[in-house]
Amino acid sequence: MPESNSSAQEVAVNTSHLTANTAQLVLQVSHDVAKADSLDEQLHIIMEAVTKATNSERGTLFLNDSATNELYSRVALGDISREIRILNNSGIAGVVYTTGIGEIVEDAYADKRFNHSVDHATGYKTRNILCAPVRTVKGDILGVAQTLNKKDGLKFTQDDLAIMQAITTQASIALQGTLFIERMEKLRQQEAEFLNVVSDVSSEINLGPLLQMIMTAITKMLQADRSTLFLNDEKTNELYTQIGQGLGATNIRLPNHLGIAGAVYTSGKTINIPYAYADLRFNPAFDKQTGYFTRSILCCPVLNKDGKVIGVTQVLNKKGGPFNDEDEKRLKAFTSQIAVGLENAQLFADVQQMKNYNESMLESMSNAVVTFDEEGTIITCNAAGARILQTTQEEIIGKKDEEFFVDDNFFVVERLRNVRETNEGDIFLDAVLKLGKDDTSVNITTLPLLDDDSKAIGTMIMMEDISSEKRMKSTMSRYMDPGLAAQLMDGGEEILGGQSTEATVLFSDVASFTTLSEELGAQGIVSLLNEYFTLMVDCLNDEGGMLDKFIGDAIMAIFGTPFPHEDDPDRAVRCAIQMMNKLNEFNASRIAKGLMPIDIRIGLNTDNVVSGNIGSPKRMDYTVIGDGVNLAARLESGAKQYGAHILISEFTFRQLRGTYRYRDMDHVVVKGKTEPVAIYELLDYHSEESFPNMVDALAHFRDGRECYKKGAFNDAIEKFNRVLSLHPKDKASKVYIERCEHLRETVNPEEWDGVWVMTSK
Repeated sequence: MPESNSSAQEVAVNTSHLTANTAQLVLQVSHDVAKADSLDEQLHIIMEAVTKATNSERGTLFLNDSATNELYSRVALGDISREIRILNNSGIAGVVYTTGIGEIVEDAYADKRFNHSVDHATGYKTRNILCAPVRTVKGDILGVAQTLNKKDGLKFTQDDLAIMQAITTQASIALQGTLFIERMEKLRQQEAEFLNVVSDVSSEINLGPLLQMIMTAITKMLQADRSTLFLNDEKTNELYTQIGQGLGATNIRLPNHLGIAGAVYTSGKTINIPYAYADLRFNPAFDKQTGYFTRSILCCPVLNKDGKVIGVTQVLNKKGGPFNDEDEKRLKAFTSQIAVGLENAQLFADVQQMKNYNESMLESMSNAVVTFDEEGTIITCNAAGARILQTTQEEIIGKKDEEFFVDDNFFVVERLRNVRETNEGDIFLDAVLKLGKDDTSVNITTLPLLDDDSKAIGTMIMMEDISSEKRMKSTMSRYMDPGLAAQLMDGGEEILGGQSTEATVLFSDVASFTTLSEELGAQGIVSLLNEYFTLMVDCLNDEGGMLDKFIGDAIMAIFGTPFPHEDDPDRAVRCAIQMMNKLNEFNASRIAKGLMPIDIRIGLNTDNVVSGNIGSPKRMDYTVIGDGVNLAARLESGAKQYGAHILISEFTFRQLRGTYRYRDMDHVVVKGKTEPVAIYELLDYHSEESFPNMVDALAHFRDGRECYKKGAFNDAIEKFNRVLSLHPKDKASKVYIERCEHLRETVNPEEWDGVWVMTSK
């Protein structure tokens, strides 16, 4: 530092030459500080006196925070009134605090230690600086006092430094006492909060709210950005969390031996990382995914009363610096207090989940399930039981078996009593229950309910409805779609007789089927098709589509009739994407076995179709007919020309509600039609391997299509070549290049309408 810019003063500043007025000021400040009620008021009094005595524009008193090794200001005069924190070894203030030597900086911007950022942020211009350590009478340094810009364009003098030192030293006695009291009060508040949180945690039994309560408490207690409590799932050997403070409702699962959390769980030892990116154990992938920046990490094991590690608590980014030893102690103390509550909540969650699972399973069953206690009182009855027994939950629960099963149905009571006496199950097939005016045929299974010690705690009956309607529906379902069978049983003859409705038709076909047949032989191709059709029909059922028919190796399916949905086009699209994904998995398993993979093409179109039973009196088939069906078939076969797997018409595209990856493939007149139709290729099933550089490639393809539609064939060829440079196997781009080379020789661009006429199916 240049000699002209600053001069260092020794720790002991000579104050013998100070005037009587100044001495009086020092005593008055000491008196006022001693009377002040709070630390903020004391700081204000000190700096107001220093600023006035040194004739400065503004001043700040920085106190040292030993927990974070930072200097912080609690008051500032002038235009700025906010907390400032800096490392206690940086800047002019940091140097004065570290060395204990006061300094006069005559030209702030000429001193390399001066930080310009505050001036730039506030618009204030610092000319010169006066800075002195705040010492106690024993010589301990509490912080530094700093004033800026001597008024009237003057420079700070040795007297100014002496006055500042005298005032702060005299006031430090009261200041030190207030700091001690404030520190004690803060610790008392922390302990009170700690006890309150532990009390609240102990009273919460639901795991979700408990985790949120714990994470909120830890984040606040350690002054961190966010925290996460991971519990160990012994079934999957994973650490999981249901909530992370600052992460919203994010659910995270990871193997319990990976990452920092895994290291803490497996070792049972706390890890404190002051600088995350400097630690090789830290995985920055999650930061990259979320946009969050992790600075410091404190991770502590959670142990139960037996000393077993049941999870870990991870806290990120303490405000003001790294986590210290005191933070570790407080986190360990807190986790040891909450471990019992966590185990209880986890046990309660497991029991509740099992209860919900059992109730859901019972309610979803088509068979009646009724349970009785040891005295024959009805305890539970599922929805199917109420329906089959033609009653309600209120009418049956709590009644004795002999009160509900009366007259012709009393045989049920006799079988229940026999099971209670023998503790052995009983089956009664094709029993008839007299329920009102109707007879209901049921198969009845009666079983004893036993505890872990094989002691009887009640009985249970299961009833399967085998009435004539159910028998007929079961028989018909073997010959047609089960949904159609159910509709016919409900009186759907009029609908099945014929109706016009909007539907989305799906056609799919196996590519190069003749070659496959020749290579695999009769038995091989039949076995392959059975496996393939099983996968594809599952995809249809998942989206509520109706299988119309198998046509050799082809599939025809319908979405929207006879059971319409509001999103039938989306269902068809999702089904097509799932079919491709399932096919890729199927091919991977075939290749692993040394077998040939297969390829398929899919076409989708949405239009008004006519549906109904069509055929002869001896053989009927429920199907759909119309131009909309034909267009779907044309799109499926036309996909081969473009090397596409899924083509959809503009009529389907316009009705989609979901968001999908696609490209505008062409504007064509299909075989047998005169009106052009826009077609699109769906791409959601592709991976980076099957369609590399997709985003950039699709952008160039779109530009190429625009040039193609305008008749700028040379520009279009250039764009499609760019696509091929990114994805050399893109057949569609090759097709367009061949077209453009042909069209630029045969078509007048001014007369070109961008419509291509397909000459084959």
